[in-house]
Parts: sequence; C-alpha cells; structure tokens
Amino acid sequence: MDLFSNLSLAFSVIFQWNNLLFCFIGCVIGTLIGVLPGIGPVATISLLLPSTFHMSPVSAIIMLAGIYYGAMYGGSTTSILVNIPGESASVVTCLDGYQMARQGRAGPALGISAFGSFIAGTVATILIMLVAPPLAMIALKFGPPEYFSLMFLGLTLLIYLASGSMIKALMMACVGIFLGTIGTDTISGIERFTYRSYTLMDGIGLIPVIMGLFGISEVLLNIDEASKQEIYKTRISNLLPTLRDWKDSIVSILRGTFLGFFLGILPGGGATIASFAAYAVEKRFSKHPEKFGSGAIEGVAGPESANNAASQASFIPLLTLGIPANVVMAILLGALMIYNIKPGPLLIKNHPDLFWGVVGSMYIGNVMLLILNVPLIGVWVKILKIPYPILFPLILLFCLIGVYSVNNSIVEIVIMIIFGIVGYLMKKFKYEAAPLILAFVLSPLLENALRQSLLMSHGSFSIFFTRPISLIQMVVAILLLALPLIPGFKKRPKGEEID
Repeated sequence: MDLFSNLSLAFSVIFQWNNLLFCFIGCVIGTLIGVLPGIGPVATISLLLPSTFHMSPVSAIIMLAGIYYGAMYGGSTTSILVNIPGESASVVTCLDGYQMARQGRAGPALGISAFGSFIAGTVATILIMLVAPPLAMIALKFGPPEYFSLMFLGLTLLIYLASGSMIKALMMACVGIFLGTIGTDTISGIERFTYRSYTLMDGIGLIPVIMGLFGISEVLLNIDEASKQEIYKTRISNLLPTLRDWKDSIVSILRGTFLGFFLGILPGGGATIASFAAYAVEKRFSKHPEKFGSGAIEGVAGPESANNAASQASFIPLLTLGIPANVVMAILLGALMIYNIKPGPLLIKNHPDLFWGVVGSMYIGNVMLLILNVPLIGVWVKILKIPYPILFPLILLFCLIGVYSVNNSIVEIVIMIIFGIVGYLMKKFKYEAAPLILAFVLSPLLENALRQSLLMSHGSFSIFFTRPISLIQMVVAILLLALPLIPGFKKRPKGEEID
C-alpha cells in the first residue's frame, strides 16, 4: 500500500504545472547538450546552477536531473551520425552506431537507442522506488564513523575506476580535499588559507570552481583543437526498429538495464563505466562477436540502455546516503546544501515532496525524451551544424553572468578563470577533474565525520576498525588502493575491457 501512496505523491508533485514545465525544460536542454559535442551535462549543470537559486528546490532538482539523464538520450545522436560522442557515456555507441549509419541504417540505430533508453529509464525508476526506501532505513544505523568510511570508500572507488592514471586521480582527490578546507573553521573559528580575503573566508564557492573546470576549460580545449565535425550524409528513415531488430536487441536492452542500474548505485561508478561494461558483456554473450565494431545493433542497444539506467540509479546513493556516485551527483549535492537541504537517510521523511517528485519526474521525463528524440531527430541533426565560433562565446558569456550573479563578486570571476586555465591544463595532461570535484564537495562532510568520530573515541582511530560496517568499508577501500601494487592486479589500459 505504501508503494501506491508514494507513487500517488510522486505524480501529484510532478503534475504541478511549474514542476512539469521545468521537467520539460530540463529534458530539452539535456537532449540539446547531449547532441552538441564538447559540452556535456557536467558543464551544463554547472552553468545553469546559479539560475536555479530563485526556484523552489523541488523544481530545481527536477530540472537538473532532467538535464543529466536527458543528455544520455541526446549523446547517442552525435555518436551515430558524427562518430563523436556528445558525452563520455556514449563513447562506446560510436563503435557500432556510426557503422550502422554508414550502412544506411542510421534510422534503426537512432530508434533502438531511443527505445532502449526509454525502457531502461522506466525500469530503473521502478527499481529506485523499490530500493531507495529500504536503503534509507539501513542508513539510519550509520554514525559518524560509518559515514566517514563510506565517503572514503566512495572516493577510493572513483580513484580506482578512473580511466587514466590512478596516481593522477589520487593527486586530484588530495587537491580537492585541500580546496575544501579553505575558509573559516566552523569549530575553532580559525581562518585557513584565506590570506585575509573576505571572499575566501566563506571558502571557495562550488559555482566558480565547476564553471571554470568544466565550462571555461572546455571552451579553451575546443578552441585549441579547432576540430570540425562532419555529419555523415545519409537519409535518416525507418526510425521504428523492425521485428528482427527487436529480436536482436531486447535481451541486450534488459541486460544493459540491470547491469547499468547496479553499477550506477556504486560510488565511483556511473554511466560511462556502465556503457563500457555493457558492451563487453554483449560481446561476450554474442553468438557472433566478430560483428561487433562493424554495425551490430546489440552494440548500440546494450550500452545505451546501461548508461540511462546508471544515470538514474546514481540518484539513490545521493538521496538516501548523501554520497554522490559521480561528479554530476557531487554538483547536485552541493546544490542541495545551498538550498539548505541535507541529503541522507532522513531526506525521504523530511522532504518527501523532493524525493518522490524527482522519482515522478523520471517517469514523465522518459516519456518526454522518447517524444523529443524519435520524431524530432531532424531538428537535432540541424542543431549539430551550429558553428563552434558562435557556440563558445555564448558559453563564456553564460559562465561570466552565472558566477557574478551568485554573490556579485569580481573575485569569484577571477577564481573561475583560474580554475578554467587549470582545467584546460588538466585535460591536456590527462588529469581527471571528477576526483577533484567529488573530493572538494565531500571535504567538509568528510572532515566533520572524522572529527565527530575522534571525539567519540577520545582521539583513537581504532573506532573505524572496531565497528563492523565501518570496518568492512575501510578494508575494501584499503584493498582497492593496494591492488595496483600487487603483481597481476594492475589496471588494464583504457579500452581493453571491450576487446
């Protein structure tokens, strides 16, 4: 009975006209950003976050969530037609999607991608309703030591699963934790690394950091590369997959959905890892693995379903545990804290309209995205032709307006530009921003949990190893950090997983 009452609450919230409108806006923007290569949902949410401060928290999170999972839909369009992923989770779709387009089957590739995403998103939303409330009840048993070890495990997983060097990811996490300590200590009142700057007394703001690292740096990188994308000229028809296409794809869609959902829940997981894993699984289970890479529809259906399921599943640890699973969730965690809402096990009880409103928006958003992606594919193809010299000055303008509008501070504009240059250099030298942002957002929570734990144990670190839940999480985290040092357990080179 609770399930039906919760579902009723979810739809009563989402069918309020303002929430419905912002859900639609989020889906449209998400699809647009997914279609346009070189921007991505992280940069977009970073740019639009300041504009949500005058909205209700429910409407704001519904819109930002729509941007995130909407980008998963739109990313496949660019991968299939241009052979360049609109966002990182659609990298694998290029392998078979573009080959299908070259064979004159762009329509079925786009169609199965949209329908697979819809099925995966809907199933994932149902699973969220079933999994999230029990997980929140379990999380009520967590104390400061369990939260510290959980956040430590989340950071460790993100470092371990980083696509590049694990040492570089660890360095970025340490930088993020340091940046999170800048400001006035809430317990002692002592200023830390502020250099008598009134702006830094409150700490470095999330908005200038993420806008610099993901907005400004992306513009600089694309100007530097001066890349020109060409759309493969083919007649896009037959968007509705045939019965043969469905027969070849339905099992892949279901496999990708459940695999993506469970990988999305893991801190450090997410849509990108889910799509790579789904491709590897489909190739392993296929009776004709040699077809992969030359236009196998399963190579489009599985990964696209997985990345959509993972993007929605990643809301579970954020809303029930207060732990972001990836960089987008880290930004949303920062947004919730700005709205004075503490995500965690009590969120469902204290803010049921927010939690169930987001769940309801996923049902409606998936329907909206199916309508936006299948009949309007011609519109998105035309948008792909927008010249970058027009697009990037607009991004810079939004960055400047967005940062200045938060606190009317010139210093924060300077901070954004500095982080933009730093972000550009990080991308040039293969340093990932995700560990830095996740550590930066978690740093205050991590520090508070550490201090509270040490107060409970009178300064003894043994408290993290004497409580069962904390012990398990700490042992797993330490093992993950130690595995690369053991012969035979070194990480595979990027891309090897899908061979």
